Amino acid sequence: MDKLKSVLSGEEARNDRTVMQTVNEASTLSWATRIKGFIACFVVGGACTILGVCVLFLPKIGITLFIIFYTFGNICALGSTMFLMGPVKQLKRMCDKTRALATTIMITCLVLTLCAAFWWKNFGLALLFCILQVLSFAWYSLSYIPCVREALLKLVSLFLK
Repeated sequence: MDKLKSVLSGEEARNDRTVMQTVNEASTLSWATRIKGFIACFVVGGACTILGVCVLFLPKIGITLFIIFYTFGNICALGSTMFLMGPVKQLKRMCDKTRALATTIMITCLVLTLCAAFWWKNFGLALLFCILQVLSFAWYSLSYIPCVREALLKLVSLFLK
């Protein structure tokens, strides 16, 4: 309303805020709402993943349902963290140099899983991409815990010697 008044009266309103600040102010949630959103999204993601594993062995449509539920579950689990950090901060962290490769592989595998199942109709390839989804999502998640990925790499190198 103030902006309308300033325009109609011929005054120019001063706009020092950036677009990102405006978006952040418009989408600010209370901490309790963020926790509830995180839990709800994470539970839906986990339930979809478990449901996908349960329907895997249904004849004819089991693999297709597994791929749909499993991929949707991963997307929900990834989206749940956006409630805790906020979408802009989450996207910035996903593109951080320590997570960029894992993020790229994870999103690529999500898309390729769906392409392999519905477009190419190659369920073996779709299952391979699901496995790569698990590995890349785990590697991405471990990047949020300090020094865990480095310790895991050292442990693997000890076993390979």
